[in-house]
Amino acid sequence: MHTQDVTYFGAFIAGLLSFLSPCVLPLIPSYITYITGLSFVDLQEEHPSHKVRQTAMLHSLAFILGFTVVFVLLGASATYLGSFLNQHAGILRKAGGILLLLFGVHVTGLLPLRILMGEKRVTLHRKPAGYVGTFLVGLAFAAGWTPCIGPILAAILMVAATEENVSHGIILLLIYSLGLGIPFFLSSLAMHQFIVTFQRFKKYIRLFEICTGVFLVIIGVTIYFNWLSRFSALVSDLFGGG
Repeated sequence: MHTQDVTYFGAFIAGLLSFLSPCVLPLIPSYITYITGLSFVDLQEEHPSHKVRQTAMLHSLAFILGFTVVFVLLGASATYLGSFLNQHAGILRKAGGILLLLFGVHVTGLLPLRILMGEKRVTLHRKPAGYVGTFLVGLAFAAGWTPCIGPILAAILMVAATEENVSHGIILLLIYSLGLGIPFFLSSLAMHQFIVTFQRFKKYIRLFEICTGVFLVIIGVTIYFNWLSRFSALVSDLFGGG
């Protein structure tokens, strides 16, 4: 087992948590109809036509590519800044851990933070035409989405900032994007099944919020005490680093 496997797996789970967040999951049908230009009736058919599937697939891939570009650039920047400010790593790590802990408590709803309550997403009232337009919507999605996805993304960026190699930060955010993008892509191809599943899942959203908050608190505590690095070193010793 490679020491990076732990953080990469965590990045994918974080992406999946972002997709399942209450600010993203309920809006998936709206986003897919917006980027594809297809009607909700077309997408919700149990057996959509080949043209509908193809349109949904290509626009979804363009949208996913858009937010992936932004997240990967953020990952590279976080790693670069993390190594650049290495002399203050201890203070920054603890500050980041405390911040993530506060994010986690906010997400659970136990102590709502007013600064995180408002919407911060970029709204495009009219989507530019074509796949390039869909790509731009993906950029806008990543550049300023709601606080629900923000704390989870912040956790991954905090981890990326501790990476020594910029390429590791890039891969970390690429895997995060896959965790967010794969279920989005599958939902666009099977909207009928998504709606049925969501109707069953939505009653558990509050419980999911609490679990996500606890996840962020754990990550915050882990970063504050530098347990992630220690755990990676332990894994390296146990498995010989490869």
